[in-house]
Amino acid sequence: MANATIRDVARAADVSVASVSRVLNRHENVRPALREKVEAAAAQLGYVPHAGARSLSLARSNAIGVVLPDLHGEFFSELLRGMDREASARGLQLLLSNMHDDPARGVEALHTMRGRVDGLVVMAPHIDPDRLLGHLPRGIPAVMVNCAPHHQPRPELRIDNVGGARAMVDHLVAGGRRNILHLAGPAGNIDAEERITGYREAMLAAGLTPWVKRGTFLEESGVAVAEGLIADGDIPDAVFAANDMMAIGVLMALRRAGIAVPDRVALAGFDDVPLARLISPSLTTLRIDIAGIGERAVARLIALIGGAEDRMVEHRTPVLIVRETTSLQHNPENRACRGISA
Repeated sequence: MANATIRDVARAADVSVASVSRVLNRHENVRPALREKVEAAAAQLGYVPHAGARSLSLARSNAIGVVLPDLHGEFFSELLRGMDREASARGLQLLLSNMHDDPARGVEALHTMRGRVDGLVVMAPHIDPDRLLGHLPRGIPAVMVNCAPHHQPRPELRIDNVGGARAMVDHLVAGGRRNILHLAGPAGNIDAEERITGYREAMLAAGLTPWVKRGTFLEESGVAVAEGLIADGDIPDAVFAANDMMAIGVLMALRRAGIAVPDRVALAGFDDVPLARLISPSLTTLRIDIAGIGERAVARLIALIGGAEDRMVEHRTPVLIVRETTSLQHNPENRACRGISA
């Protein structure tokens, strides 16, 4: 029957529209006999739910919603590459939404996803957790990636920002650096705040005075902060930027000013975006396996959609990647952050 509707299925099965809806949406409180009758009627009529509704056999849209703070830059490109790799391997599509670092827009994005996806991956390090969790669509599985701390038992992936920042400061101190500036991310962003915490703890443990300037996670802010330092004649012997793109901005400004890296200023970042190993000098950084995080988030979400129980908070430990922008002489090997073991 061409263009059969849910009412046609209900008439053919001699049941109510509500009963058909419960069967098609895979409600648990449906008798096997009723389920068989409705599915047989739907198959006979060739009933296919309209776009945005769920398929008869799987009760799914075969789409995963991804809500991110931004889609611009190498970090998010790598994150989405990992997500797409896992989703494509399962025959699923990604539906993307960009918050543009605006909490209100993030809430709107969550509402837009309702009824269009089978599950959500949400990365919102800048949104109040109560507000975020309060607006997650009910009944839709969700995996959180580096969102602000909260007290609800939910599946999450989190980066050990504090441990990673400590490891980087220890590395710079071991290389003889003492006047270490931390170029932080924006206020209120959980990644930025945790990286400041780790930096401060390591500086104080080394008997050094913390020195923090704020950036935006964008390359331009790295350029601007470095140019300000140069103009003031207040140049540190090391800069630890809270992400690679700001570190690259700092490198560009120092290079234009004729300030040698790492001889005069050691430089380090966080994330290990692909560009970090391609620039010259190559950037010392903390690798978090960005694509792997995206892949893992989607894999866990797919398991949730399939009915798995998952309330685990999975922590990812950054790995120190020593490259040319720092000059640690005694052991230029890559080392895990915890314990800094070779």
